[in-house]
Amino acid sequence: MAFTSKPHFIMLCMIYYTLILFVSALVLSDAPAEAPTSGGDGLLPLSEKHVVIRNKLKNREILNVHCRSSEDDFGLKHIPWNGAWGFRFYVNFFKTTKFRCHFTWHNGGSHYFYIFKASRDDSPVGELPICKECIWEVGQDDVTPICRISREKKNNPYCFEWEDGAG
Repeated sequence: MAFTSKPHFIMLCMIYYTLILFVSALVLSDAPAEAPTSGGDGLLPLSEKHVVIRNKLKNREILNVHCRSSEDDFGLKHIPWNGAWGFRFYVNFFKTTKFRCHFTWHNGGSHYFYIFKASRDDSPVGELPICKECIWEVGQDDVTPICRISREKKNNPYCFEWEDGAG
């Protein structure tokens, strides 16, 4: 049975172009970390995020950071005391994006932490508010050594322990 009538052909074309748009959206979800910015508040899939890591180590040492996801690896970065480093990315369509970082510094050991988890940082029903710009300060406190803060600092920070050994 062939599609010989015009309405069938139009319907087939609409399905084809819908599939092309869907595949394009999935490709954009794997956009490079330094992709240009474009809005998005975190409530939609493919929302843009900016993670910033600030070195606030009490011993004023250089903070060594190596962050990666299943798609991206930013390599080893050296953040001077009171300095910052950041990266941009888009949350994937299924909102499963995670970036895990390894932190080291002189006399500080070796620690791991998920610097971004869509389930924690991009969920309207999560324990923390959604962050478009996720600013993290490392090393000010020994009990809760990593804290997510807001740029305006009008809210209390959300502080965590290291996730050493967490896969």
